[in-house]
Amino acid sequence: MSRETEDLNRRLLRARDAMDRAYAEPLDVRAVASVAHISPAHFSRSFRAVFGETPHRYLVRRRVERAMFLLRESERSVTDICFDVAFTSLGTFSRTFREIVGETPSGYRRGHGPIVAPHCVQLAAMRPPAARGRNTAMSSFGEADLATRP
Repeated sequence: MSRETEDLNRRLLRARDAMDRAYAEPLDVRAVASVAHISPAHFSRSFRAVFGETPHRYLVRRRVERAMFLLRESERSVTDICFDVAFTSLGTFSRTFREIVGETPSGYRRGHGPIVAPHCVQLAAMRPPAARGRNTAMSSFGEADLATRP
């Protein structure tokens, strides 16, 4: 791997970490690209090439993952959780949640209680299932999915 590629990957990781920290804030590609010190268009192309999804899709998925945790671990209303994870519309939140997880937020809450297991098991359980109809041979981080390996 060339020095330039390593440098770009480090900057992209820094930007992804910034997205992870600020998932509940309104973020746009321009703001996140500035963390990586590259143009928004180059950032979007590079991010997708490295992580297998667009920056927007990654941010939405992280917000849904956080919502999954809050639905399982708290008694807060679905509306409160929707706004806590930076969605501005309950309808958009519910539609997006269902698209990623495969069930509505209320249905998810009814079927999933708090996880009492080691931390590594909790992390695996909190990942949404692969989106239906998408390229499931790649994980969200760009490496081949273990389930598709021989």
